[in-house]
Amino acid sequence: MSTGTVFKFGDNIDTDVIIPARYLNNPDPQALASHCMEDIDASFAGKVQAGDIMVGGWNFGCGSSREHAPISIQASGVRCVIAASFARIFYRNSINIGFPILECPEAAQEIASGDQVRVDFDSGVIVDETTGKTYQATAFPPFIKGIIDQGGLLPYLKAQLDA
Repeated sequence: MSTGTVFKFGDNIDTDVIIPARYLNNPDPQALASHCMEDIDASFAGKVQAGDIMVGGWNFGCGSSREHAPISIQASGVRCVIAASFARIFYRNSINIGFPILECPEAAQEIASGDQVRVDFDSGVIVDETTGKTYQATAFPPFIKGIIDQGGLLPYLKAQLDA
């Protein structure tokens, strides 16, 4: 469960907007976070707080396959991304690092920037506490929830091997 303030972005937010290519030579997640979304909202990195929630439109995370994009969002403090849809490689890269993302077109359209939103990752229920409206995203299948709960694919696999 997570509650946070929403930062809302539109459709077709590509990985070059999430983390511009000029910063990819630094592998440090915090360095990436300091430049997250700067080409679309230069003040984002200075405003985002731990636990905040990002909302996007259709095809969020399109573009290149770099895993830097979800890493920079996660390292910025964002707890999850809700979008109408995700580019498949962004979706998989997010799950691989243990970063929860939820598809829910209705929530993505109606939730506004600055709203307070609560997300229940177990059920997929999203509540816009500002408007009182509730949305149902698709809950994660057990194996994906296991990957997220373990903090990513590598820790998940290690736990499976150690069991």
